[in-house]
Amino acid sequence: MTSSVLPPGICSINSSEFSGEENISGSVGCRFLWRNVMMRVHPATLILVWVVLVATLQVLSGWKLFALSGAMLIATGILSGHKFLLLLRRTRWVLFSLLMIYVYVTPGHALVESFGLYSPTREGVLEGVIQLLKLLAALGGLAWLLDRLHRPQLIAGLYVLLAPLVLLRVSRERVAVRLALTLHYAEVAILRGARDWRAHLQQLFQPVADAAHPVELLLPRFAWRDGIVLAGVLLVSGWCLR
Repeated sequence: MTSSVLPPGICSINSSEFSGEENISGSVGCRFLWRNVMMRVHPATLILVWVVLVATLQVLSGWKLFALSGAMLIATGILSGHKFLLLLRRTRWVLFSLLMIYVYVTPGHALVESFGLYSPTREGVLEGVIQLLKLLAALGGLAWLLDRLHRPQLIAGLYVLLAPLVLLRVSRERVAVRLALTLHYAEVAILRGARDWRAHLQQLFQPVADAAHPVELLLPRFAWRDGIVLAGVLLVSGWCLR
């Protein structure tokens, strides 16, 4: 791996040189330096906000669950409605399948007694709606996150959050490169616009032109705003868990 001369705070990783079990740690020549960039909130902070809210949703029940998930969905509709609808369209069959699994697998009383064994259960419908609401709220938060962070910012935020991996002697630079390549080729596959599932299968076996894709990580400094944002979301989470 090599890094060209870049402004402070930017690391260029040549993906065409990443193959096999090469050592791509930062000591080889790629330096990750801090740089003040124009960002109101650090990308790592925004990712942590989403993680905390999604984790809080998983343990809530009753009116607090509906209040938090409803607030997240309303905020998503106002701030990132287009992105949310796009993600919803791509995951609609997964969400529908999950709902059907809960409706027909969860034991309980028949919702329509005349259907006999083929009737969904009332408990299954209730549990399925609750799980679907949690997933929709998490998906809405993800839509907001992806709408605020471009790919380099998302990778930079995850790079910062993966700092504890150093204690396990795991190269977070390697993780950043793999993530960047995964997102790049996923975007390429989406832009190809396959017509049906057969075309999708054919695309899986089509070679991708392996060109150099430099990964530039902008690593902004944490600011006082990040502390306020994290404190606020932790207060909301703590209040919901009371």
